[in-house]
Amino acid sequence: MQIPDTAPTPRPTTVPAPQPIAAVPPQRSEVSLALESYYARMQADLLANDLLRTDGGGPDTPYSARQLAANFDAIALNDEYTSVNGQFVAQVTPANLHRWQVPVRIGLEFGATVSPEKQATDRATVNHLVSRLANATGHSISLSSAQSSRANFHVLVLNEDERRAIGPRLTQLIPGIGQDAVRSVVNMPRSSYCLVVASDPADDGAYRSAVAIIRAEHPDLLRKSCFHEEIAQGLGLANDSPYARPTIFNDDEEFALLTRHDELLLRILYDPRLAPGMRPEIARPIATRIAYELMGEDL
Repeated sequence: MQIPDTAPTPRPTTVPAPQPIAAVPPQRSEVSLALESYYARMQADLLANDLLRTDGGGPDTPYSARQLAANFDAIALNDEYTSVNGQFVAQVTPANLHRWQVPVRIGLEFGATVSPEKQATDRATVNHLVSRLANATGHSISLSSAQSSRANFHVLVLNEDERRAIGPRLTQLIPGIGQDAVRSVVNMPRSSYCLVVASDPADDGAYRSAVAIIRAEHPDLLRKSCFHEEIAQGLGLANDSPYARPTIFNDDEEFALLTRHDELLLRILYDPRLAPGMRPEIARPIATRIAYELMGEDL
């Protein structure tokens, strides 16, 4: 029906102000939710078997200067993974000494589904850990804003879906990163709790950037353990050893958090008598001498 232009002017009405549309929280996939349940069960099983210890060791875990030196050799002078046919596989191989020469500026980032409460807890964990690592190494290590251009060690807390889509971001964070390393992150199996990729672009033993991936699905202690292990490994302790104890650098998961033994490994690694790029046969006797000094034993 056509309204004639002689129709009376309608009376003005009060229009209520539009209400803000509530933000829809990001949704997690069924796979991510299933992983959360899986890792909760895994943590419970580990704790039930007296693993994931947080005491740093004790009378049941003595070690000598000789053992400390041997553990340094195994953990700092070997790589845990090697690239085979375009993907990283677990294969221990001798490696030159690696560590940071430039200041380490850690940028902590969270996926959209990580709650503010968990973000605050994680940030407190990393802040405390950074202080311990700086004291142990004597190197400049600090926590920066995730968006800061100064950040060169990026710690990403991501759920399964976010991690699988992180490939393009990795190429931004680590220019020149190989596709095999990208695939190792994107296709990380359930058996891998977390990982770190550190970059030595000049192939001289000096790290200049790194990215650690922490699963957002992890429960409290397993999550904290991942921060400790991956950030410490990203400083240059690249390998795990089944013979080292008490340490987080052992796949048996006996210890959840950095131990005094691990702090001594870091102190050896960043001793000025050692240098990035040193071959194992050159670094080994120097590291052994330092280990004996730290333990107060005669060589």
